[in-house]
Amino acid sequence: MKLWFLLSLLLLQQTLQSAVGQPAKSKHPKEPGENRIKPSNKKVKPRTPKLKERNSADPSPKASSIMTRVMEKGHFQKPMATLSLLAGQSVELRCKGNRIEWNYPPYLDTFKDARLSIKQHERYGQLILENATAADTGEYSCWLLLCKGYSCKKDESKTGSTYIFFADKEELFVPAPSYFEVVYLNPDKPAVIPCRVTNPSAKVTLHQEFPAEEIKVDGSNVIYDAKKGFVYQHPTSDQKGVVYCRADSGATFEVTSSFFFSFYLILCFESVPRGPPSTTIKASSNEVEGGSDVNVLCTVLGQPDVEVEFNWIYPGKQYKRPVVIQDSWRLIDRGIGHTTRISESIITVEDLETTDAGNYICIAQNLQGQTTVAAHIELI
Repeated sequence: MKLWFLLSLLLLQQTLQSAVGQPAKSKHPKEPGENRIKPSNKKVKPRTPKLKERNSADPSPKASSIMTRVMEKGHFQKPMATLSLLAGQSVELRCKGNRIEWNYPPYLDTFKDARLSIKQHERYGQLILENATAADTGEYSCWLLLCKGYSCKKDESKTGSTYIFFADKEELFVPAPSYFEVVYLNPDKPAVIPCRVTNPSAKVTLHQEFPAEEIKVDGSNVIYDAKKGFVYQHPTSDQKGVVYCRADSGATFEVTSSFFFSFYLILCFESVPRGPPSTTIKASSNEVEGGSDVNVLCTVLGQPDVEVEFNWIYPGKQYKRPVVIQDSWRLIDRGIGHTTRISESIITVEDLETTDAGNYICIAQNLQGQTTVAAHIELI
């Protein structure tokens, strides 16, 4: 019994010595000074997000273009103001909107080209031009139509446009429909000599035929725009004559006298008439039997770009007699370098009655004024 008791005491003594000799381990040892709190006198200001102020005088942001170009693998891209593509390529343009109107080079309409396809989808309009040629170079634009019933107008805030050059190493100039073209030099407005190119980097010069010399481009009176041609800002009579253009792209040299694809330009100087239109009037017959029909024709001769508006006063107007009035105009070639615009208005009265006899007055008006002429109809 004493032996067991002594062994128990000895074991207890060894255990206590082990506990006292080994310091207790902490799972998270403290670093020196960990519990010290350092006072700080630094003041921290709360950060307020800065708002970009907009000047009330700044103009409203411009409306973005509604046009996109369909790229490969279904990707879309906003077209730049000008695009340079190669002849033979195809192009697809889309414009966002449920009623889209398009404008493109008139060459495609003239020949009703099957390469051009225009479709209106539910949410966008689509224009596809396949296998493009140098002649397709020009501006392609679209706009949204706002319609109320049968009346539609262009939405100026929903438009898109791009000018596409279809480069062809065989044709530096955009092909022209004829070998000669007449350009009228009007002192009141710029004149455009349409030597447009298919490659915007081509070097283009303007030349006079007689005497043979190059016409200098000074950047003020004479300028060059690859999308238009040469522009005479302030035409004078000294600039009339026969001219042609030459283009150089480095490897290719082309003169506008080449067959079919180019042309000479005849510059004709014309003074603008400063008076009312020159008007004549003529009746199919001045003496008409009752029950017959009669026509009265009013004609104006003028410059090709001067528009004329017609108005009629006739005996049966106060009695609301039915008449038919038709207005038209056409250009007449009166020789190389001279074209006249013929504007006409014709009034027709059928089954003539007593109230239809009297003076038929035609009033022709342009921007410079108006002219009044009359024809007298008698009933016999």
